[in-house]
Amino acid sequence: MIEFLRARMRGLSQLGWLHSHHTFSFSHYYDAQQTGFSDLLVINDDTVEPGQGFGSHPHRNMEIFSYVLSGGLAHKDSAGHEEVCRPGDVQMMSAGSGVLHSEYNASDCESVHFLQIWIVPDRQGGPVRYQQRHFPPEERRGRLRLIISPDEADDALPVWQDVRV
Repeated sequence: MIEFLRARMRGLSQLGWLHSHHTFSFSHYYDAQQTGFSDLLVINDDTVEPGQGFGSHPHRNMEIFSYVLSGGLAHKDSAGHEEVCRPGDVQMMSAGSGVLHSEYNASDCESVHFLQIWIVPDRQGGPVRYQQRHFPPEERRGRLRLIISPDEADDALPVWQDVRV
């Protein structure tokens, strides 16, 4: 059954440097009624304070994408990728067989606000890959714009799962 969950009903984490709303159970927030939806495991709405972030940590067998709403989100991983994601950019990481990465606010003076979504891939132990693409405002304002798909339709970023975002 699909349930309408109001924003104020989501899980909340406040760690001083991180203000995060969790749609599904995540980290220290657990709700037995909200543990994901099929292969969609995480939808987090995160705000990270200036100069702060998530230190190096591992992921494997997960499709993780971030969409920045304001500020800049810096990414660095053990596969040698180092980028800053800005508003209008979509960052996609396929963790595959395993990767270490860090994410942090690229600014020392303004917060970064972003959505992060995790999807279980349709394969285990695949190669690690990182992609980032800018989707201009005129392609998405006032309409839906495909940004992620398994077949890269409409120049969307590829994902290893039968999902279209």
